[in-house]
Amino acid sequence: MSQEHIALFMFASMMLMLFTGQRVFGAIGAIAAIAAMALWGTGGSDIPFAAAMKLMKWYPLLTLPMFIFMGYVLSESRLADDLYRMFHIWFGNVNGGLAMGTIGLMVLISAMNGLSVAGMAIGATIALPELLRRNYDKRMVTGVIQAGSSLGILVPPSVVLVLYAMIARQPVGQLWLAGVLPGLMMAGMFVLYIWIRCRIQPELGPALPDAGNVPRAEKIRLLGAGLLPLLIFAAMMVPFVNGWTSLVESSAIGALTAFFAAVLKRRMTWNVFETSVRQTLGITCMFMWIILAALGFGAVFDGLGAVSAIENLFTEQLGLSPIMILILMQLSFIVMGTFLDDTAMLVIVAPLYVPLVGALGFDLIWYGVLYTITTQIAYMTPPFGYNLFLMRAMAPPEISLRDIYVSIIPFVGVMVLALTLIMIFPQIALWLPEYVYQK
Repeated sequence: MSQEHIALFMFASMMLMLFTGQRVFGAIGAIAAIAAMALWGTGGSDIPFAAAMKLMKWYPLLTLPMFIFMGYVLSESRLADDLYRMFHIWFGNVNGGLAMGTIGLMVLISAMNGLSVAGMAIGATIALPELLRRNYDKRMVTGVIQAGSSLGILVPPSVVLVLYAMIARQPVGQLWLAGVLPGLMMAGMFVLYIWIRCRIQPELGPALPDAGNVPRAEKIRLLGAGLLPLLIFAAMMVPFVNGWTSLVESSAIGALTAFFAAVLKRRMTWNVFETSVRQTLGITCMFMWIILAALGFGAVFDGLGAVSAIENLFTEQLGLSPIMILILMQLSFIVMGTFLDDTAMLVIVAPLYVPLVGALGFDLIWYGVLYTITTQIAYMTPPFGYNLFLMRAMAPPEISLRDIYVSIIPFVGVMVLALTLIMIFPQIALWLPEYVYQK
């Protein structure tokens, strides 16, 4: 059997195991271990050992539990409630203002947690009932929450970009900085769409008359309480951007600042602390197992020379240009996103795609941003988008699955436009990391 056929068999076997409902790390790790033993005998046992040693020595991995803990402290202590109350008071008297404020909430939640699921959960529990109660159109608000949650894996500290950095062997700090401007640009495009749509159809997002009757002193108080998460983010990122602290040190500052903020607000109960620690431990271990499996799977693929074979297929036999190959890879992410989550997609195709992107001459930092946006588009693309069913599980009964499908169409269009702009103008993603690291 040729190396190409072995690689294809490995890939097909892994997909089959995933379809049977096996855990991602179990399916990928098992196929990698069986293939290594079959190809190289007992010597194949060195592959998982080497992958484990590489994982344990990867210093930036320490940021993962720090940022996850910070996010759970802020969400479990309900500091996000103050944030949404601030947006309600300051933007509610504008048509669509509360929906625009929800996008702002999602950006700051992303800066707290780095997981899209966290943004979806907070948006569905805090923002969705309030928006519906204020007579916002149910399709509008459902789309807003799904689109806003998509920023979770793009705006730093993105947990998924940590995983990408490990697999692609790229600096985490540069990847996070590369996600800042695209994330803010996409959030701005969402806000612009909401503003234009509500100007044309005011009934979709009616202004809230009570928002304008709040005393100025109350507005200032809410502004201070609502900006607390932003101050925590600034305390973490400003020293890192200026080169005063390392990435790991900044993550520790963020976790400690969030903890002491919850203590000062008298919201750090034992239950909040225990829940935050348990959730942090569970998610961190899950990601470490996934990274370990991905490294082992990638090592087998490298040993087979599968990447060179696929590059030869695309460029020599099919005669495709590098940009056409890149577009095909992005389309494959959208297809896979209908039944897999972002980490599973990355782990499955990274051994093939990441080296191929580098061989074609593209910047791997830039490609990391393209990957995150494309997977979030895939999450929200009917009929089987991951986020669509997650939203259905959290939404009230009056919001049907059809409403959820229809609600996301314009926001997916905005995301495709943002993706196209970043593909045409790579400096949108690359300018900030180049500026910071050159300084």
